[in-house]
Amino acid sequence: MTAVQKIEEQLASLRIAKRSTLSEEPAYLLDIDISKPAQSESSRFVAVSCSNQSIRVYNRETLNFLREYSSCPGILNGVRFAHACDSIVFSACSDGTVKCWDIRLATQKAVQIFRGYPSNVFISFDINCSDLIICAGTEKVEKDTLLVFWDARGITNCASAAKEPLGVYSESHNDDITKICFHPIEPNLVVSGSTDGLVNVFDINKDNEDDALLSTCNSDSSVSSVGWSGKDYKQVYCMTHDEGFCWWDIAQLDTEEPITLLHVLDVRDAVCVDNDSLHYLVGGLYHEKADKLFLIGGTSTGNMHLVSCGTDGLSLVGSLCGGHSATVRSFCWSLTDESLLTGGEDAQLLLWKPGAVERSLAKKASMKIASSVQKRVRVHNSSLKSRKK
Repeated sequence: MTAVQKIEEQLASLRIAKRSTLSEEPAYLLDIDISKPAQSESSRFVAVSCSNQSIRVYNRETLNFLREYSSCPGILNGVRFAHACDSIVFSACSDGTVKCWDIRLATQKAVQIFRGYPSNVFISFDINCSDLIICAGTEKVEKDTLLVFWDARGITNCASAAKEPLGVYSESHNDDITKICFHPIEPNLVVSGSTDGLVNVFDINKDNEDDALLSTCNSDSSVSSVGWSGKDYKQVYCMTHDEGFCWWDIAQLDTEEPITLLHVLDVRDAVCVDNDSLHYLVGGLYHEKADKLFLIGGTSTGNMHLVSCGTDGLSLVGSLCGGHSATVRSFCWSLTDESLLTGGEDAQLLLWKPGAVERSLAKKASMKIASSVQKRVRVHNSSLKSRKK
């Protein structure tokens, strides 16, 4: 059995180990991050970005609820832990700030605020692997679409001293910047995706935006998610709002070789699932040990499908059923213990481990959420296929 087959078998054997209890105020779970462990330790915390405009923090092993942060009336988008300190958590806010909390403290107040410009509405962000730079992407306001950068050093515990931006990139996108992802090991590289269809790779060590823009890849659709993959993370991939998938090899930029590894217009048509279907994509997962990129997709009833990516196409690895009862919106993979955390529109947070046996008595519950929330979150419509091969 090859290393890849072994990993695929392991992924297919994932079972529910823990299930969080539904909170008093149910919400969609839109983004998940786990704290970065110190060497030889396991992650201690899970942070979840919710559709009720809050960030919730849980114990990583027990999924017991620990803390909740909000930024009313602003809406929080995304959640990230610092890499060097597992108690520092960040989120971007529609009020034109990125906020930072320390979960060791009992206070709800942010310990640091990174302030943008007056018209900024941030809908995406990330912090680089050295914890030195934060970048946030804006909604388009009039003609402006910005990537805004801050110096993240020296979290001061003094939120009144809000940090001002280092600078912005303003020329490379012309519509909402939906996703930002720093390179996992190169702190100066960042990829951004937008509803303008472009996926841009920048080297922020360069003096200006023109020089910083290393590559522009066109997905021909509205980008919902971006990420890095491949050996030394020299590949970039994206998913689109109409369930397309694009995968490029940035290492080939200076060669005569084509950089496109795979372009699938509609993954729903490209992946065959026995006695089920694929309604949407949640995101991508690069498995370092197997040197393999996987996609996670699902159904409106909560089943999840693991899909393997190759230059010859996509193939189903396995399905995770019986966990969620509605659309899955977020996940986070832990290479340390080969576990998977998932969050959905059923307000549940699930921890999956290979061969696990669920001991919790909590039952999965189906839920509907007031229509006001629908305005802020994308609901997948499995019956409407806006693109066909």
